[in-house]
Amino acid sequence: MHTRRFRGPIDLHAHSSVSDGTETPTQLVRAAGEAGLGTVALTDHDSTAGWVEAGVAARDSGVTLVQGMELSTRLQFASVHMLAYLFDPGDAAIVSETARIRAARMTRAEEIVRRIGLDYDLSWADVLAQTTDGATIGRPHIADALVARGHVPTRSDAFAGILHWKRGYYQPHYAPEPLDGVRMIRAAGGVPVLAHPGTRGAEHVIPAERLKLLVDAGLFGLEIDHRENTPDAKVRLHALARQFGLAVTGSSDYHGDGKPNRLGENTTAPEVLDRIIAEATGAEPFYAA
Repeated sequence: MHTRRFRGPIDLHAHSSVSDGTETPTQLVRAAGEAGLGTVALTDHDSTAGWVEAGVAARDSGVTLVQGMELSTRLQFASVHMLAYLFDPGDAAIVSETARIRAARMTRAEEIVRRIGLDYDLSWADVLAQTTDGATIGRPHIADALVARGHVPTRSDAFAGILHWKRGYYQPHYAPEPLDGVRMIRAAGGVPVLAHPGTRGAEHVIPAERLKLLVDAGLFGLEIDHRENTPDAKVRLHALARQFGLAVTGSSDYHGDGKPNRLGENTTAPEVLDRIIAEATGAEPFYAA
């Protein structure tokens, strides 16, 4: 097994302004170093556009960078996020599918803004003002626009209020099924982990029979140590991890100022990252000097 020890804590889930974080890839990596992390994973939604910039920053800052992505998948009406680590960013299937997802996100965001705009002073231009060029536009940017317009005090308040599905403005977007996501990530040489799979409580944790399908397709682990997983869900997820021999990861899901999550608030064991690197064939981390 490939083994390289890592200095400092390991945080395997963080977002930059390439998707819905508030910091550029460079700023994110520097923030990771300032927070005392030895390793951080850049996992922007459905995009690898920040990898190169973050890699340069990692070499300059002494932080090891694990290149990743948070792939959108969907199981019927439920959104299921899949963390993908160290895959080939040029893989044709990944490139094509993420382009389709990003286009669907854009169309969905425009429709949500149109609906909200019937009841609140909000336009598509307001949303674009909250993004950077090439960013994967999503509901967090709409939330930021609602904050800027003074309709809500914070992004979290926007999601708890106007953007909550019960308010009637919600619109789903295209995403592949989780099983297809796992297969696609593995085919691109990557390592797939289910992101925050216990946010809605133990009763909504993925059933064992469906999880087995993902495991058989190559699922590596479960992101259990995450602030949004409920305590009862964590108990159930640990039992499932033991049952299927899945790795357990922990991370912050950092978004800069976009969420209260702080870098390093949950971390992953070095031996788990060793296993991810050993199984990955699509990319190598940018190691700190």
